[in-house]
Amino acid sequence: MRISDAVPQKGSKKRRRRVGRGIAAGQGASAGLGMRGQKSRSGSGTRPGFEGGQMPLYRRLPKLKHFTVINAKHYTTINVSKLASLPANSEVTLTSLMDAGLITTNDGPLKILGDGELNVSLSVKAAAFTAGARNKIETAGGSCEVI
Repeated sequence: MRISDAVPQKGSKKRRRRVGRGIAAGQGASAGLGMRGQKSRSGSGTRPGFEGGQMPLYRRLPKLKHFTVINAKHYTTINVSKLASLPANSEVTLTSLMDAGLITTNDGPLKILGDGELNVSLSVKAAAFTAGARNKIETAGGSCEVI
């Protein structure tokens, strides 16, 4: 076999249609693109997904329900009611709560939630506090520090 023998099968190659070359050629004048409008002009037209200025589907969909937040922050959460069992004037951190057995797993930075009552003065160091939790800790005479 020689390089000259490596040719396409007969009939597998079709010549390209030369459009816009007169009526006799079959695709004359408008070259099969219709009369007027954006899609008949030369150039690329619109990008994929463009809907004429309307908010496109790929931007509308994530605004609907049941779409999860990408790169969501995951916290280890605990309620203020659980902190009430700790001794007064103790320092509360993620490691101290794990040592005390109030938290069993480390799911990320500590966040204090405001469910329940607190009547013990505590020094709490956490990554985040809800407004209710911060209010209850400070009302009980404790302090909140964001780390």
